[in-house]
Amino acid sequence: MSHEEKHFGGSEIVRDIVIGMSDGLTVPFALAAGLTGAAQGNGIIVTAGLAEIIAGSIAMGLGGYLAGKTEIDHYDSELSREYEEVELFPEKEREEVREVFEEYGLSPESQHLIVEELAKDKDKWVNFMMRFELGLEKPDINRARQSALTIGISYIVGGIVPLSSYFPFFTSNSQDGFFYSCIVTAICLFIFGYFKTKIIGQPPLQGAFKILFIGALAASSAYFVANWIN
Repeated sequence: MSHEEKHFGGSEIVRDIVIGMSDGLTVPFALAAGLTGAAQGNGIIVTAGLAEIIAGSIAMGLGGYLAGKTEIDHYDSELSREYEEVELFPEKEREEVREVFEEYGLSPESQHLIVEELAKDKDKWVNFMMRFELGLEKPDINRARQSALTIGISYIVGGIVPLSSYFPFFTSNSQDGFFYSCIVTAICLFIFGYFKTKIIGQPPLQGAFKILFIGALAASSAYFVANWIN
């Protein structure tokens, strides 16, 4: 009987979509709710909402790019340091390799044999130390750019959802816009939370209600604070 292992391999892309989409659904929704609470018209809400979506997507995308770039720079720095240590302190590095295999229960003889074979190829030796000593995987050089693009687009898509109900061809006043925005955003938050947690193997309904609660809390807080100040 053949056995096929099923593991989810798109965690980085899903993480970026979650970061962008979750903030895109909640932040513009909370902003629109706050402006509605301050009795602003639809025109002002749409203008402020679009400005926030543009600024937010750029800021979030830039944050994703810098995070990815930092990961690459950190890996390159540790890689250079590891090459230097292998060159200057080979015996110490051999001992560190032995310690890794000792944790897996290999005998001293097996440890010695593996270490000597591994030490014949400096590149493989260093790659082994990067992965098993430092716990670092080589990052994709295009990761920073892809992360920025994914987060930015996800933020825009998420932000348009709560703001769309305030467009003049949908509603004529902010109260109606807020009412329909609550309905549409709640549905999207629930669906988003459901599939997000299902993809990563967690209870989908629990994740859906959690995301819905966070969005509702953010929007209601903004609405009532703006209403109280006004």
